[in-house]
Amino acid sequence: MPGTGTGPLVRLDATEAPPGAAVDWLTAHRPEIRAAIARNGAVLVRGLRLDSRAAAAAAVGRVIGDPLIEREGFAPRDTYGQGIYSSSHWPADQPMCMHHELSYASSAPRLVAFACLTPPADGGITATADSRAVLRDLPEDLVARFERHGWRLTRHYNPFVGIGWQEAFGTDDPSAVDRYCAEHGIEARWDADGALHTVQTRPAVVRHPETGERCWFNQIAFLNEWTMAPEVREFLTAEFGPEGLPFNTFCGDGTPLDRASVDLINDVYERHTVREPWRHGDLLVIDNVRTAHSREPHRGEREIVVGLGEPFQP
Repeated sequence: MPGTGTGPLVRLDATEAPPGAAVDWLTAHRPEIRAAIARNGAVLVRGLRLDSRAAAAAAVGRVIGDPLIEREGFAPRDTYGQGIYSSSHWPADQPMCMHHELSYASSAPRLVAFACLTPPADGGITATADSRAVLRDLPEDLVARFERHGWRLTRHYNPFVGIGWQEAFGTDDPSAVDRYCAEHGIEARWDADGALHTVQTRPAVVRHPETGERCWFNQIAFLNEWTMAPEVREFLTAEFGPEGLPFNTFCGDGTPLDRASVDLINDVYERHTVREPWRHGDLLVIDNVRTAHSREPHRGEREIVVGLGEPFQP
């Protein structure tokens, strides 16, 4: 289904870059790429000859600036370098709804880059949406509530859904996890069997670090129980109970969200969604504060190399 949004994507043509020269082309055109991101929030470089995973990782590494090492991830990734990963291993038939990468963490990437090695046979688009426009079109009372209280994320780590706490925090030492949580504003609780439960409250609206513009910056709808497919929600609720879902979101004061509010947020995202099917060699770079992104269901193999860069504290 085509989106109705008209931004924030701009395209640059890299077809003149010779084989094996993607990084050189990106180096030469880096000022143009950065200017396009600053102007539009996202840029799609089309026509790069990325003939290997190493080439894609090198291209991503060239555009992300200082790398950010992911912590608190939700789904497994393969690591290809500092701040460079595979896309999340998420079920192909399930969408990843609009969100801002690591917006629940105390340190998030300013830039996220995606390089396409293998476009899927169908679907699998990484769509984008302008977070300023989304904020503008959300109801004032809903925005005011989240600006006043922030948003709350609860996680119940288990070995059956997503990733375990060892992979999420990069350690198998519970005391190291406790230190990390204490330093990053996360409440942590351990069960007698070693299961970890966390709660963190973050701002839902942030000022852009460069322009000062207010941006809707969170994962309120994506990680909420009402965005899950009904059969997935029913299965997880039956397995873990309504209070033990692997993840869920709330208003920052702890108030649960109803389905209507979550559907409304997703509907506003859809109003501003821009979709561009992947082609081999595409490189998509987004301003992670100004631009939300999603991953749509797909058929067939899909390989995207992802880079996280320019850490900032929301």
